[in-house]
Amino acid sequence: MQSFLGFASYYRNHIKNFDHITSSLYKLCSKYVVFEITKERRDAYERIKYELTHAPVLILHDFELPFKLYSDAACSQGLGAALHQRQIVDNEPREGVICYIS
Repeated sequence: MQSFLGFASYYRNHIKNFDHITSSLYKLCSKYVVFEITKERRDAYERIKYELTHAPVLILHDFELPFKLYSDAACSQGLGAALHQRQIVDNEPREGVICYIS
């Protein structure tokens, strides 16, 4: 589990709510917790696998344009944020996500 989470953590900025999704999996890494696969943990594992194997919708940043930072501290497990930027794509203005932070 530690190897999988280490691999997945490399891509944490590409996965929205990464910390929230993986919190139940990180608990398995404690030596004081019985290694038990519950429905919540199986769902979290499958969700991270899905997020890692499907195309991200992230855009590249452009330092010439302004950035927008959206944050959400409403969840009980920490802070989440997304860095956005409005760019012209195919002659259309489009706001895209540069990275997720959790």
